[in-house]
Amino acid sequence: MVYLSEDLMCGNITMCLGIPMKVVEIDDFMARCEAKEIMRDVSLFMLQHEDIEPGDYVVVHVGYAIQKMTEHEARSAWEIYDEMLELEAEQHKIGITTDA
Repeated sequence: MVYLSEDLMCGNITMCLGIPMKVVEIDDFMARCEAKEIMRDVSLFMLQHEDIEPGDYVVVHVGYAIQKMTEHEARSAWEIYDEMLELEAEQHKIGITTDA
């Protein structure tokens, strides 16, 4: 999941990635989530209106679950992220940089 936002002060457009993660356990408004064998504590505060259970998938951005998603959506997002990481590694190997 990619989110674009515009910096109104500078006129720049920035890109933020929301990371698909699987909910492993829940304690009130906090969840223990996993993605690619990495565990994180995630706030469910922004999804109070959703019925979130262990085994569900959520989009995580800066420590907050911001959207519930299906397992299929999570897998599709990770396939795209993996392709992006492979391309970046290939570019780095041949000396292409994307720094501005």
